[in-house]
Amino acid sequence: APLLLQPFIFPSITGEAHVPWHGRYSVKANLWIGIFSFIGNYWYTHYFYNVLEAHYTMPSWDLNGVPIPMFFATHFYFCFYHVLSNLALRKTYSSLERGVLRDIFVCSLIFYMSYITAFMESLTISGFPCYGFKDRFLAYTLGSAFYGLYFVVSFPMFLRLNENPSKRSYSLFDAAVEALACGMAVLILLDAVRVWLGADLTFRLNRPCKLDSSLTCEPFNFKTC
Repeated sequence: APLLLQPFIFPSITGEAHVPWHGRYSVKANLWIGIFSFIGNYWYTHYFYNVLEAHYTMPSWDLNGVPIPMFFATHFYFCFYHVLSNLALRKTYSSLERGVLRDIFVCSLIFYMSYITAFMESLTISGFPCYGFKDRFLAYTLGSAFYGLYFVVSFPMFLRLNENPSKRSYSLFDAAVEALACGMAVLILLDAVRVWLGADLTFRLNRPCKLDSSLTCEPFNFKTC
């Protein structure tokens, strides 16, 4: 809630009190991340269900087979990740001279940040009993690379948002279009990996624990999720 409300209630925090609400970077950034994180939950989660055999087992109302609280949690996770990636990329662009070597370094940095971000999230939530994988080692290794595809695309795309306002000032519509384009690019990459692995893609509207209460995680055991 604080991140979503800040642009409207405390715009001075980001130095935008004098800017109309629809022109504030914080509003456009929230919209961009909101769209991308929604796509990630609504669509990409099913790739984790199918490719990595991931599962959520906590009681919750669902949207397209994904617990609704995850849509909100992902938004704030992604805000944090993309703020850090912007800082790193801006530092790189401002510190190194333009050229092939800088381009190679930037690409390497994006791949590194993407994998580390994905791996650290997988590791830090490993203690959460209501989210798991059939093969946790596979989830940490291949799964982190798979998840990292999100950020290989989104980190450089998000950086574009109002980065050079003197050359181009993004509207809310522009932010939405670029977030949707980013979402489509990631979807293609995830599906290419799925096809390469030979995994079928099946969409389930009901998580297994909704059909079998014994699969619900602690402390909600034997309650239909």
